[in-house]
Amino acid sequence: MGILKLVDAILFIYFLFITIATIFFDSQICLPSHIFPEILIETKTWYANEYGDYLVSEKPHFFVGLISLELLVQMPLSLANIYAILASKSWYPTTCLIQGVSTATSMVAILAELNGSQKASDKLLMIYAPFLGFALLAVLRGLFPASRKTTLSHGARSSVARKKRA
Repeated sequence: MGILKLVDAILFIYFLFITIATIFFDSQICLPSHIFPEILIETKTWYANEYGDYLVSEKPHFFVGLISLELLVQMPLSLANIYAILASKSWYPTTCLIQGVSTATSMVAILAELNGSQKASDKLLMIYAPFLGFALLAVLRGLFPASRKTTLSHGARSSVARKKRA
């Protein structure tokens, strides 16, 4: 189970990063700019220019929709996953799986656009590609139970309950 703890630590950092980035950076894509401090707007503009991120600067409709999904689904799931890791919640694999599938779906669409448009530099692809890797890691983590002890104790209880009824 040591590998699961390592994966959880990696995913904890990822979920924390996603939460912070979504609030301060990604939300600027679909929310009015007057609600953000100038420093955040300047940072977003610098990033878009420095890395040639035309999705951030041009705001195509599909991208705005994916960022809205990130705000409404993925960021709350990130917060839930952070809590679940810290509190060792049994539902963590389920929320991890949901977030991983949602993020992977979004990232496939974004990476297909970046590759198909021929506008993306290698530098830009290297920024987006790791998010697909983290999403797939979250999916894999979601497919494993929270802990072996929980599974064994649950299985033992149900067999005891069956014996009492018989």
